[in-house]
Amino acid sequence: MHLHPAHRARTPRPPRSRRPRVALALTAALTGALLAACGSEGASDEGNGGASAAPGDERAEPRLLWLGDSIAGVQAPALEAAAHASGVAFDDLSSTGGGTVVEAEEIAELADSTWESLRSRVDTLAPDVIAYQITTYDWGTPEQQRDAYTRLADLARESSAELLLVTAPPVALDDFLAPHAEEMATAPGAAEEVAAEAGDGVRFLDAADLWGTDENADAALRSADGVHSCQQGSAAFATWFVAHLATLLDLTPAAPEEWATGSWTADERFSQLGCE
Repeated sequence: MHLHPAHRARTPRPPRSRRPRVALALTAALTGALLAACGSEGASDEGNGGASAAPGDERAEPRLLWLGDSIAGVQAPALEAAAHASGVAFDDLSSTGGGTVVEAEEIAELADSTWESLRSRVDTLAPDVIAYQITTYDWGTPEQQRDAYTRLADLARESSAELLLVTAPPVALDDFLAPHAEEMATAPGAAEEVAAEAGDGVRFLDAADLWGTDENADAALRSADGVHSCQQGSAAFATWFVAHLATLLDLTPAAPEEWATGSWTADERFSQLGCE
């Protein structure tokens, strides 16, 4: 099986002026802090606490398990910082070049690997929330996609965890992804159907509220590859996502000023993408 490169070199596309309102607001709130931090070590180490709870109190913090492909992976440093600052332990199970749970024939090997890792991590971590960001590898038919997301919902229910099914930003389709454009397009709808049918314990979060739906839009705050986020985009996503997570867990999300200038901004995943 030929996997897509994790970080693709692309020619930057010209930005468009249309932005979702929430993206504008988040961008304005984050820009000042991130300009001082991106590409260098921050003065704060917020967000590097991992998923460890306080000594002697294993349930001191609610626990979030984060899954997805390399798009989710490059969002993880900011998400960990924002979650930790908000009192949520964070564990990253994203996967470069994979991460899917859909068991279509062409990606069965990737899905098997994800499920094996997921079962092990759920057993050891006992997360309160499992969040799955739909991947660029969620191919297959709508039925196969629904089966996979239903299986996730069943696992979360058995583990007494909440499940969040989250859409990814719109991506620029290259020669690798273009043949799967229709399959990628049906995945969000399949996830939304599963969440609606499952009822309590499963939620669908449409990140188009943040990114919009235009793969070329500058609101996406991404690297030149048209796929992955740079620091500011990851911070905008973390702010948006943790606000939803805080509602679910009944907690107050930390303000970006508390975590956005942390050392996470110097994560090597950003430098590999050419983010400054």
